[in-house]
Amino acid sequence: MTNQDEIRVLQRIAQGVEALGPTPEPRIDIKNSEAYVWDAEKKDLIPVAEVKYVDIKLLKGVDDARDTLLANTLQFAKGYSANNALLWGARGMGKSSLIKAIHAHVNRQLPKSLVLIEIHREDIATLPHLMRALNGWVIRRFILFCDDLSFDNDDTSYKSLTAALEGGIEGRPDHILLYATSNRRHLLRRDMLENEASTAINPGEAVEEKVSLSDRFGLWLGFHQCSQDTYLDIVNAYLAHYKLAGSSEDLRTAALQWAQTRGARSGRVAWQFIQDLAGRQNKAIR
Repeated sequence: MTNQDEIRVLQRIAQGVEALGPTPEPRIDIKNSEAYVWDAEKKDLIPVAEVKYVDIKLLKGVDDARDTLLANTLQFAKGYSANNALLWGARGMGKSSLIKAIHAHVNRQLPKSLVLIEIHREDIATLPHLMRALNGWVIRRFILFCDDLSFDNDDTSYKSLTAALEGGIEGRPDHILLYATSNRRHLLRRDMLENEASTAINPGEAVEEKVSLSDRFGLWLGFHQCSQDTYLDIVNAYLAHYKLAGSSEDLRTAALQWAQTRGARSGRVAWQFIQDLAGRQNKAIR
């Protein structure tokens, strides 16, 4: 065997040994964008050129939740202590809109102070990996945002979330918070909790492990179906902001009829009515 052959054999052996080792952590590069989406497959962050958000002053009927989350986020952006937050409750009442609106609002007050990173529900198992990758970026502060978070009965990825919230022996990094939205207060359907209790050897402990997950969020902010007056306040705020035409009585009637056809009153239904109205008036809004 020549020296050249020996070198090739040694190179193949080295490659084989390297393949057996752990996959190296990817180098996450946070540049100038204020928002990213976590690509769990590539273990990378995809920049978002422009976050679509509703201005915070247009969010009506959620005053207490808005003020609490804004204060928490400002504390965090300034480098002070703050809590992870779970926004739970009725669909369409502005949970995810509030998070995006507050991110934009705080960054207007404190430019480039916060980076918003969206992690999809199905990628929650990779949350600890993302947090480790962000450890080297302590000069920036991150809000990890998971929309519509919930877990099925056989889903064990909630353990990754628990680990991320608690941070293990290292503790949660001071420059990272998690904001999540869910229709369920305890992130699991009631029938799942009842089934867990009925089939477990120790029902209390079986349910406690899953219910305690939501307890690890320092802030619980509840969102409830809005009244007719609140729904109309939301509509009127949009009408004024986008300068849409029409008599107040006609628009009120049309807004109520729209909600009746949808079988619900919410911020989302109000926004859908406004989009329809703007389109019929030959306007494009966002």
